[in-house]
Order: sequence, then C-alpha cells, then structure tokens
Amino acid sequence: ECNCDLQFKTGDVLSRIILEGARSEADVVIGLNTDVTKKARETGLFAAHGQDNSQLTLPLIWTDQVFLPFNYGHTAFVYSAEKLREAPQSFDALIHSNDDLKVIIQDPRSSISGLALVLWVKAVFGEEAENVWEKLAPKILTVTKGWSEAYGLFTEGEADMVLSYTTSPAYHIVAEGDLSKKAAIFPEGHYLMVELAAKLKGTDNPELADAFLAFIMTDTFQNLIPEGNWSLPAALEVSEWPQAFQDLTLPEKVLFYSEEEAATLRGVAIEEWRRALSK
Repeated sequence: ECNCDLQFKTGDVLSRIILEGARSEADVVIGLNTDVTKKARETGLFAAHGQDNSQLTLPLIWTDQVFLPFNYGHTAFVYSAEKLREAPQSFDALIHSNDDLKVIIQDPRSSISGLALVLWVKAVFGEEAENVWEKLAPKILTVTKGWSEAYGLFTEGEADMVLSYTTSPAYHIVAEGDLSKKAAIFPEGHYLMVELAAKLKGTDNPELADAFLAFIMTDTFQNLIPEGNWSLPAALEVSEWPQAFQDLTLPEKVLFYSEEEAATLRGVAIEEWRRALSK
C-alpha cells in the first residue's frame, strides 16, 4: 500500500539504538520487552505510538502510549506426558517433588525467559524466593545461556521439564503432529511476557512509521503471530486464533510487574537466584 521496501536489522536492538542515539537510521523498533521499557523510555529517543490501546486483547489493561504490544506469552514449565506421567501441577508440587526430577532453565543474566522466571518466582513467593530457589536447585540439571539451547536439550530427552512458554505445545501439535508436549499450569499464576514495538522520535519517515505501527494492529499482521512467532497475538480475539492455540490451556491467574517494579526487583531477584544456586 505504501509502495515502499521494509528494511530491517536484527540483534540487540535497544543497545544499538542507544549507541546510535539521534543518528539512528531506524524508524521503528520491534521486539522490545517490558523488562527494558524503563531504560528505553529514559533515553528520550521514542515517540508516542498513536494507536488505540483499546483494540488490544491482552489479559491485562495496557495504557502505555509509547510501547505498543504485538504479541505476548506466559512462562511455563513444559514436559512430555509420555515421559513424565505425573508432572507437578503447581509451584508447590514442583518445589516438593523428588530431586530425581530434572529441569532445565535459562540464565536470567543472559536470557529474557530466564529473567522472567526469577521475576515469576519473586512474584509468587516474595521474601521466600531465595529459599524456594534453594529447594529447586537440586532439580536443576543445567542452566543455559538462552532458550534455544535449553529447549533443544529437552527435546533430545535430557530433562523432564524445561522453562518455556504456554504456547510451546502448539508448535509440536501444528508442526509435528505431536500431542505429548504439555505446559504445566500452576494455580499460583504465570508471569506474562509482552513483546513491543516503538517509533523512533528522530525518524525521517514519520508517516511510514505510523503506518507500520497501524499495520501491526491489523488482523493481517496479528494472524501471522501464532504460527509465525509461536506466541499469542496482542490484538486478535481468541475466536480468531488457529484451533491449536484456541485449545491450549492458559493460566487463569496472570502475574506481571510494571516497568518500575521490574527495574527495582530485577537485580534482587537475580542475586537471590545466584546465591541459592551457588550453595
């Protein structure tokens, strides 16, 4: 419609934007998460997104006028029902399970999902978080730098459970016809992760940037999210999701820290995790 070419670069986008500052050639950044919005906002490099937040279908009310959600997911422990017949179905059950149960997680210092896990534990257990990590430590087979390595080890049969997302089983159903992978849904709640897009204040193409952000909110874009990014679309009713996603069991209780809370608790939560696992 705009008769234009979409040019993109991948990588640690926020670090690059901060380094380039007002000289950045980017018009829009896509792929930020709620853990970095405070840092991003404080740069002063981002402008209002101009979209209608009431169109969003997130499991919480979104009022941010700068960072626009395009997909979301919940952290969860995924397992194979063929291998693990009686998987823990609560955080309490996981904590008190036999130490023979082996779990793979990601490092919160290098992984977004790993960071979400320590914030999840903090949100559920508060001041008891470090004690919880001490109880979980014997069950942790390994800590990987990122999600891909962790999930690969899990699918190779190296562990009983892996830190992933509630949408992970949908991939196995759609791509492999495998119905055995399940996400354990905990009554204590699951931590919400939201991916975001934002417009650069210094863009040379403000109208095209606005058009791209508007496109993100359309059904055309949102319909690509489930089986393109294996996440939940941020602006599409559940009835419009692919059947495999409609059939997923999702958490009734959602846990989420604001950017201020996350910024305050991040260092504390990581240090509690580090101390507990180093004992």
